Amino acid sequence: MFTHILIATDGSELADKAVGQGLALAGKLGAKVTAVTVTLPWSSTASGEWPMVFPVEEYERAAAATAQRILRAVAEKAKAAGVACDTVHVQDQYAAEGIVGEAKNRKCDLIVMASHGRRGVARFVLGSEATRVSTHSTVPVLICR
Repeated sequence: MFTHILIATDGSELADKAVGQGLALAGKLGAKVTAVTVTLPWSSTASGEWPMVFPVEEYERAAAATAQRILRAVAEKAKAAGVACDTVHVQDQYAAEGIVGEAKNRKCDLIVMASHGRRGVARFVLGSEATRVSTHSTVPVLICR
């Protein structure tokens, strides 16, 4: 059925539940996994009204270190579960675009990710990456809550 599963994570507790479910599914299906985390472009994290106190080089170092920590944890869980797992850090993209793009590039046939389940004004203001991924993906998306 599914042979290559992309598991998206931001390292949060909720995303960790989706990682566990994605790895369990991969284990049962004998599928390989690619774990992905995406970091935003530097310019999208700072407002022009704020003084520049966080140089781009520091942002990139911090983002890379965080991504490495997140992906190392997924790789360790995959190894413990006996699931083949590659990891990738997509830089300078918005989450949904990075996830969908990486699934396409790696020819994944399923995306697994978490959703915070926001509703109403919170969803309107904060948006929903899970909704964006499921809208733009050409492969099935399993959303874990």
